[in-house]
Amino acid sequence: MPFEVVLIVFIVLVGLPWMILHYMTRWKTAATITTDDEVLLEELYSLAKRLDERMDTVERLVASDDPSFTPTKRLLADQESDNQQLRELEKMIAEKKGAQ
Repeated sequence: MPFEVVLIVFIVLVGLPWMILHYMTRWKTAATITTDDEVLLEELYSLAKRLDERMDTVERLVASDDPSFTPTKRLLADQESDNQQLRELEKMIAEKKGAQ
């Protein structure tokens, strides 16, 4: 048998499965988000919501004192496009809580 044929058979029967199994193992041992990380993310999300509500209050107070005040663009509770993103995020958090 020529050397090229032996090399091709070796690559197909040994090299390819080894490479596939190697990367499958790497994928399974990759760092994942821990439960502590999930709790921290949930706390940060609730903190961000509270801060957003406070910003709304501050903007209303400033707007009542200065009619020329215009609020900056950010996630607003009264915009439907932002509400949809927030609902999806809250749904994901609720699903995570239900799974635990």
